[in-house]
Amino acid sequence: MKLNRLMCLGCGLFILLMVPLISFGQEKVDIKFMTGPMGGSWYPLGGAIAELIQKEIPGTTVTVSPGGGMANVVGVEGGKADIGFGNSPTSVDAVYGKEPFKTKANNVKQLANLYPQYYQMFVLEESGIKTVADLKGKVICPGPKGHTGELVSQQILQVYGLSYKDMSKVQHVSYTDSTSLMKDGHAHAWLPGTTIPASQGLDLATTKKIRLLSIPDDKIKEMQKFNVGYLKRIIPKGTYSGVDYDVATIGYFTHMVVSAKLPDDLVYKLTKILAGNVDRLAQVVKDMKGVTVEDLALDIGVPFHPGALKFYKEAMVIK
Repeated sequence: MKLNRLMCLGCGLFILLMVPLISFGQEKVDIKFMTGPMGGSWYPLGGAIAELIQKEIPGTTVTVSPGGGMANVVGVEGGKADIGFGNSPTSVDAVYGKEPFKTKANNVKQLANLYPQYYQMFVLEESGIKTVADLKGKVICPGPKGHTGELVSQQILQVYGLSYKDMSKVQHVSYTDSTSLMKDGHAHAWLPGTTIPASQGLDLATTKKIRLLSIPDDKIKEMQKFNVGYLKRIIPKGTYSGVDYDVATIGYFTHMVVSAKLPDDLVYKLTKILAGNVDRLAQVVKDMKGVTVEDLALDIGVPFHPGALKFYKEAMVIK
């Protein structure tokens, strides 16, 4: 009888000792994910990725918030976010502490490269604007401050000898609000950096006659002096209603960064989730269609998080 009691007591103590371990193994994980502005491709893509993470890593909660390329990198560096979308040229600038960043972003690590982005300059045909030089004295919407597209807008104006001071007004509002201002005739140009076709651009082209401005090769070369990561890209004719000509512009890559403070095993799982759900994410952003693990592992100049690097090495796409 005493032996049985001792055995029961021993089992009870074992269970009590195991409870903290079991609880720890199922510890709730909260992830803060900074994406992009309403009306762009990043916000819905971020929502889709968050849904996958929560489904495939039980006990994980992902909070998605709007953001912008530069703002997201600053957010991850400062601990306000755990994951964020970024744009390759400005993210590399952040890592090396180049302008407009004041210090090196040592906490920002690469998770995955995703797809190309295009800088697009929408103007109303009725405005008479045919080149960037014609933006002088007009109302422009370059996007909220902290967005990569907004920085590109400042740089493209500078290449043409202009600045915000030469505009009649600069509206730092969301993509949705920008196109609303265009429709109402309260803005002449919307200057986003996003995918093609931009959903808000498609909507704008159905209600207004638009024109897309091209960037000549000599100006693209001047832009590359600001950042060698800028690439020449072509927006094919027919991408938007009424735009029956190819448009030369600059582009870069969308990628995902994570905090260096995230555990390796968690980042490994995040990378695996991305790699295994490309087709599903392509239903949200068509530019993800056909993206391979090799594409995800493309080195864009931001150091990989050890957890992501482990996955890519196991997948044999990085040696």
